[in-house]
Amino acid sequence: MAGSITGNGFDLQPSGEQVALPTNYITNFDFLSQYLPDTYEKEFERYGNRTISGFLRMVGAEMPTNSDMIKWAEQGRLHTKYVNVNADSVAAGTTGTFTVNDTDKPANIAIREGQTVFLTENTAASGLTNKAVVTGVTADTFTVAYYEAGGQAFAQNDTVTVMIYGSEFKKGTNGMEGSIEADDVIFDNKPIILKDKYAVNGSDMAQIGWIEVTTENGATGYLWYLKSEHETRLRFDDYLETAMIEAVPAATGSGAEAALSSASAAGTINAGSEGIFYAVENRGNVWSGGIPSTLADFDSIIGRLDKQGAIEENVLFVNREMSFDIDDMLAAQNSYGAGGTSYGLFDNDEQMALNLGFTGFRRGYDFYKSDWKYLNDPTMRGDLTNGVVNGLLVPAGSTTVYDQVLGKNAKRPFLHVRYRASETEDRRYKTWITGSAGGAMNSDLDAMEVHFLSERAVCTMGANNFFLFEG
Repeated sequence: MAGSITGNGFDLQPSGEQVALPTNYITNFDFLSQYLPDTYEKEFERYGNRTISGFLRMVGAEMPTNSDMIKWAEQGRLHTKYVNVNADSVAAGTTGTFTVNDTDKPANIAIREGQTVFLTENTAASGLTNKAVVTGVTADTFTVAYYEAGGQAFAQNDTVTVMIYGSEFKKGTNGMEGSIEADDVIFDNKPIILKDKYAVNGSDMAQIGWIEVTTENGATGYLWYLKSEHETRLRFDDYLETAMIEAVPAATGSGAEAALSSASAAGTINAGSEGIFYAVENRGNVWSGGIPSTLADFDSIIGRLDKQGAIEENVLFVNREMSFDIDDMLAAQNSYGAGGTSYGLFDNDEQMALNLGFTGFRRGYDFYKSDWKYLNDPTMRGDLTNGVVNGLLVPAGSTTVYDQVLGKNAKRPFLHVRYRASETEDRRYKTWITGSAGGAMNSDLDAMEVHFLSERAVCTMGANNFFLFEG
């Protein structure tokens, strides 16, 4: 009778170190392969640091919210100017009537009887102006009496701009009629749910890999499935940021609206969210048609900033091309720079490194320049033919807004992320393991599944202070 051997055998188990143990030793039984290849055991990092996140951590903050909708109020202008006003009366009259046609005017214009106004013809070459006192007002028209003896300078149906600069009343008259309510603008945004997952079956987890792998978060080892899990986590971290940059609300009637809109206690919550680029394109300032590369270009930008919040310090997050163009523009201002070598480190000589770059400059405002990897990475915004973004100007500091949830004014960074959270559920960054491998024992699936989830939105406050530089 043939004999048999019984007892416990060896199980193939992975090891965190490259050592030959009874539990992980294997041999090559293919005797035809007598020449073994010469291999490098460590994976070569040919693309360097591949992650692109970090922008929002530099310029913003994160804070919780417990609602499907985030609302805040931003201050309107303190003073009033209308730029599309029709002159209804003929020239040379001592009085005149005007109709306000601005598309954003309120139901009743913010001009009151007794106020003094400055009127100027919109054609730059005309030089026609008047100053007058308002003698009557309706919903969208007003009448004036001119201070000039020559009366109205404008021809009938000319388009003029009107600016309020004060008031004047006769002795013994009643006070100002009516009042002007504070001009607050209400904005809102909604969080979106982001998910990702990595899965590896139990059999592959028991397979030894002899290549040492590493990831950007510092994890190293000889198990290839750990490499993929770490990269999934890093990829999800990047998407948490890029989704806040690129998100757009679903248009009415769009496929995304039908596929992703959901009901809540507050009503229907439409798909999508307002990312930074969308907010700046719709509520901020956009430079298009190339890169601002001359002082005249930046003077135009500064002129626009003067008309907005006039934030003293601003940061330019730019791609490589715009960074170099700014360097060249600043270098050209050096009167000794004909040879291109007299700027940079002081007392340059042949034994010193020549600094050909600039980190910032001041012209009316302070501008600090920083390379934005997201705009350079060829797997993201880099190397695009259409939809090119060369940079983003972000005001530094914080702004005061009325928080609808808190019910009071609050200091907030111009850019910040709100994530869903309550006392029992924090959805800032959730991760959990399911399956029956890798330590998880909560299902009969012969695999390990690592799940990632976050629910968040970005709030772009004071978008009128931002500049988006499009190609």
